Amino acid sequence: MLEAVFGLREGERLQQLRRLVVSMAEMFRSPLASSPLFFEFLQQDWGAWSPWGKFVRDRAQIDQLLYAEIAERRANLRSDRIDILSLLMSATDEDGQPMTDQELRDELMTLLFAGHETTATAMSWAIYWTHHLPHVREKLLQELGTLGNNPDPTHIFRLPYLTAVCNETLRIYPVGMLTFPRLVKERVELLGQTLEPGAILVGCMYLVHQREDLYPQPKQFRPERFLERQFSPYEFIPFGGGSRRCIGEALALFELKLVLATLLSRYHFALTDNHPEVPRRRGVTLSPKNGVKIRITGQRIRQETPIAVGVGK
Repeated sequence: MLEAVFGLREGERLQQLRRLVVSMAEMFRSPLASSPLFFEFLQQDWGAWSPWGKFVRDRAQIDQLLYAEIAERRANLRSDRIDILSLLMSATDEDGQPMTDQELRDELMTLLFAGHETTATAMSWAIYWTHHLPHVREKLLQELGTLGNNPDPTHIFRLPYLTAVCNETLRIYPVGMLTFPRLVKERVELLGQTLEPGAILVGCMYLVHQREDLYPQPKQFRPERFLERQFSPYEFIPFGGGSRRCIGEALALFELKLVLATLLSRYHFALTDNHPEVPRRRGVTLSPKNGVKIRITGQRIRQETPIAVGVGK
């Protein structure tokens, strides 16, 4: 993620960011440790050894590194860079104004932490389902085989069954379970309920994706449902609902598809056991309870030119 977001491949700043981002992400690993993110009264700074105190200090160090990188980029603008920070810095609004340093920092923090392990978790689920259900894997391999030995990444991204497999992976156990809170500004009626100004609403991706009226037999992993109909932005919401969606959606899907396609095309895998994997809350995400343990049982014919991919963690 650091390479994709900043284009950083080496240097002290990269090493510091890597250490701090991993440290902060691990800090909120358990449901108990992540509670301060949801309850303001727990956000107490009792020094560097307290959970919230450590978070505040790590965040300040990350901010210092981010603003230093932004300042350095502004002083040395290059049109040939394609990392996300460079693209964000080149973007302008309808009045021709670029993003401020604060806006850039906020977007970078979102991408770094939303992309630290979320896509990797989705990849784990996808590997699990494609090997827990061999017929899904075989159908996917048949589709990948139509592209030949040297597929263009954009052609991989557009494969319909691969897309359906990834969508079903994100539907059945969405990595993010909850939307960010919405504050009611005006009195409104919603499904027979009156919502008054000041009320706070939180959407639940998991519950939406388990609705029988939208997804018959919701506990069943069936990619075909995404080939049979198109779901609205309020029915399929792994990246949030409506117009307020995750800024990393396109990157996450591109990454998920390329990595899954590359792994399955190059290696034979087998699950180490046949016990069904179940979800467990890991901080603010939903991940495999026991971890998806697989072994490589063989190697497929490799592509002549490797597919360029990024990794979620």
